[in-house]
Amino acid sequence: MEAEVDKKVKGVINTIRNIREQKQYSQEYMAAKLSISQNAYSKIELTSTLLSLERLLQIANILEVEATLLLQGKEMFSEQPTIEDL
Repeated sequence: MEAEVDKKVKGVINTIRNIREQKQYSQEYMAAKLSISQNAYSKIELTSTLLSLERLLQIANILEVEATLLLQGKEMFSEQPTIEDL
């Protein structure tokens, strides 16, 4: 059961990272909005620090997405086609 929880946590973190990158927000930007250091934010994305419910809600607010979207591990944007795809 612990492995399943770890997998879900990593899915949530990957979704946060992907949406952050798609919005072109840096870790420094996220950290500033959360009033934490960039190093502390980095530890969240590396799963070295546990993500509290309060912090998850703050991150969802910054990313302008519903927290449930993050918990489901779904990204809000679909992949944009590249020139090679056309």
